[in-house]
Amino acid sequence: MLDLADLAILIEAVQQGSLSAAGRRLGLTPLVASRRLAALEAEIGARLVHRTTRSLSLTPEGEAFLPHAEAIIAHVEDGRAAVSGGNAGAGGLLRVAASVPFGRKVLTPMLVRFLDAHPRVKVELLLSDRVVDIAAQGIDVAIRFGELRDSTLVARRLADNPRGLYAAPAYLARHAVPTGVAELRDHDCLTLPAVRHWTFERTGKVVRQSVGGRFAADSVEALHQAGLQGLGVVQFSEWNVREDVAAGRLVEIRLTDATVPDQGIWAVLPTRRLVPRKVHLFLDALSAHLSGRPTAGRADGPPPASRA
Repeated sequence: MLDLADLAILIEAVQQGSLSAAGRRLGLTPLVASRRLAALEAEIGARLVHRTTRSLSLTPEGEAFLPHAEAIIAHVEDGRAAVSGGNAGAGGLLRVAASVPFGRKVLTPMLVRFLDAHPRVKVELLLSDRVVDIAAQGIDVAIRFGELRDSTLVARRLADNPRGLYAAPAYLARHAVPTGVAELRDHDCLTLPAVRHWTFERTGKVVRQSVGGRFAADSVEALHQAGLQGLGVVQFSEWNVREDVAAGRLVEIRLTDATVPDQGIWAVLPTRRLVPRKVHLFLDALSAHLSGRPTAGRADGPPPASRA
């Protein structure tokens, strides 16, 4: 049976970079800390770390096990908070995955206030433009756009996500501004390498338009910069280009015969069962941030009913 104290040693050792430092933080001698880690490895049946007198690094087995150890500790802390009263708040490590631009422009500013309101919570923000396996990587919640494809996961819609077509003034000065979907065939449209069509809505029906251009990239940030430099038309969420439009760096292109569909901003959870309190509080804070509503102060009330 796993010992929580042994799990704590592993987590602290990784965070501090050595067993001796982990022992000092937990009030243990280096010898006791080493024995606890050895006991954990014996219980798991695998070597979790490579360690010397001065350094420590995770083995592949340790890399795989660490997120689960952190989740176990976090669940225990949430349980203690639940029975000790609302004012105790949530605690533990919260692992959040999102796209690079959304994490930089939306989540990071929101998380500054969230961490101030919940001082016992730690956040690890994992940013990638690719869809990650949240269950395999021990992620508590991922922020995604559009309908959920993996039916084994649980999704909760947090907010609308207005989207549109944009281009730099320099590009529009060289090309006629498109007014209809079909005219996009004659424009340089900046897309991900695998994208060959853009989807639109027209009187309740889905319209697919083939698009292409001289530049494609597997990075949303790169496409954004290409759009700013006048390389072509981009299709982005409004939150991603709001500052550029306000400053005149990009201009919204409004088609007369169709609109870009709103895919929504979604929170994706690995399971509906035993959702930690910290996740409920994070989703509530993010929903409030996206809608412009004020968030609660440092005193935590009861967690909102799960709508995942």
